[in-house]
Amino acid sequence: MEPFCSIIIPTCNRPRQLSACLVALAQLDYPRDRYEIVIVDDGSETPVVAPGARVIRQPNAGPGTARNTGAREASGEFLAFTDDDCAPAPDWLRQAVTRLAANPGHIVGGHICNALRANLYAEASQMLVSYLYDYYNTGRRGPSFFTSNNMAVAHSLFLDVGGFDSLLSRAAAEDRELCDRWLHLGHGLTYAPEMIIHHSHDLTLRSFWRQHFNYGRGAHYYHVVRAQRRAGPLRVEPRAFYFNLLRYPFTRSHGARACQLTALIFIAQAANALGFFWERGTK
Repeated sequence: MEPFCSIIIPTCNRPRQLSACLVALAQLDYPRDRYEIVIVDDGSETPVVAPGARVIRQPNAGPGTARNTGAREASGEFLAFTDDDCAPAPDWLRQAVTRLAANPGHIVGGHICNALRANLYAEASQMLVSYLYDYYNTGRRGPSFFTSNNMAVAHSLFLDVGGFDSLLSRAAAEDRELCDRWLHLGHGLTYAPEMIIHHSHDLTLRSFWRQHFNYGRGAHYYHVVRAQRRAGPLRVEPRAFYFNLLRYPFTRSHGARACQLTALIFIAQAANALGFFWERGTK
C-alpha cells in the first residue's frame, strides 16, 4: 500500500490561482485515499473555501510560517510542498514518493517549468531559478538548493529539524536556509527532474521588482544565519556567478528574446542588491 502523504499549500488572497492548482491536483494518479490536501489560509480577506481539502486559517505571517502550520497539522508520513500558483503534473506525487522511499532522510526537489511563456517577467524569474539549480545542484558535492514550491520530505524529520525559519518567511529565502541547515545537520538532498510542476506566476515590472527586492532581503538574512551556523565570515557568490548569470539566457534562448531576458535578469539583480543592502541597513 502506498504511504499516506500530505500536500501542503499556503495561500493568501489568490482564489483563482488556488482553484487552478486544485484542478491539477484532482488529476494526480496517486490513490485519492492515500493523500490529503492541506491548505493554509494565510490571512486572506475572504476565507478560503476548498471542498475536498483541509483548510487551516491563520493570521497573515508569510508562506514559510504557513507551511510550518500545515506541517504541524498534517497526517501524512511524507509532506509534499507546492504553491497555489502551481499545477503539479499527474505523476508528481508518485514520483516524489518513489524518490523519498529510495533516499531515506533526504529532501527531494523537482523540476519547475514556467507555464506563462508569453510573460517575459515570469520567464526571466523562472530562468533565474533554473540558473540557480544548475549552479547549486550539479557537481560532485551534490544538490544544495530546492525551491519550496516543489519539495517533498519525511514528515517526522521535517519537524525534527524545525521546519522553515519563520523569521525569513516574509523576506523569502526560507527554502534556501532550510536546505543549508538540512545539509549542515548531516542529511541529504536529491534532485528528481521527473517530479514536475508548472508555475504560473503572473508578473508585471512592478511585481517583478518587488519580488527580487524581497529576495535580496532574504539573501542577506540567509547569509548572516549561514555564517553564524558555520562560525565563519559572511560570504556571497563570486563575481563569476553574476557574469555567467547574465550570459545564461543565451544558452536557453536566442536573438531579441535572449537580450530581453538578460535585461530583466540585470534588473532583478539590481533589485536584489538593493534589497540586500536595505536589509543590512536596518540591522
